[in-house]
Amino acid sequence: MGQPFLRMKDRPQGERPYEKCLEFGAEALSDGELLAVVLRSGTKEYTSLDLAWKLLEVHPSYKGLEGLHHLGYEDFTRIPGIGSVKAVQLLCVLELSRRLSRTGFDHAPAFHQPEEIAAWYMETMRHLDHERVQLLLLNGRHSLLKEMTLTTGDAANAYVPVKNIFQEALRAQAVYLVLVHNHPSGSPRPSREDLQITQRIKEAGEILGITLSDHIIIGDRCYYSMKEENIL
Repeated sequence: MGQPFLRMKDRPQGERPYEKCLEFGAEALSDGELLAVVLRSGTKEYTSLDLAWKLLEVHPSYKGLEGLHHLGYEDFTRIPGIGSVKAVQLLCVLELSRRLSRTGFDHAPAFHQPEEIAAWYMETMRHLDHERVQLLLLNGRHSLLKEMTLTTGDAANAYVPVKNIFQEALRAQAVYLVLVHNHPSGSPRPSREDLQITQRIKEAGEILGITLSDHIIIGDRCYYSMKEENIL
């Protein structure tokens, strides 16, 4: 016979994440223990800590906390013991983590350097399993006037017509444009299509007096700036 199921409340206090957090602080908890506190409860067969470790291993390619960013509602609810409520809690915690990465701004951010833009979008876009193209409209001080998602999808359908971009720019009275998109492969190297659309937007902007100041491609913890590479 296997070992009897040990409920969380039957474990020594030092092995219970909630009590451990109270005694030593959240920083003393492992990733699994932090996740167990969020989950709060387990099932008849699994404690919340057991469920947490299962969650951290469920993605076939990305393990640990990284894997959670690649899972959605249906992925969570397929795990025994993770129902609708726990799945929504997990999605909200992940969204909070993305928003926390952008804290510290009490006004519209100003983007003067490529690394500032890449840092702003890194946690939002590097986990995506599809391409997303963001348009940033900036004033003369490089402060953000408006941001919008131009399109999402696979690489073949990633871009909208140039006309649409400049309609939005003129409506917002933008002085500068920045394009930001991600590569789900993790490599930020531009494709031929990336370079072609950049050139088209640059040329159209020169006619209208609106400068394309950069096109940044987000990879996995890395980025490619066409400004830094002297393409713009």
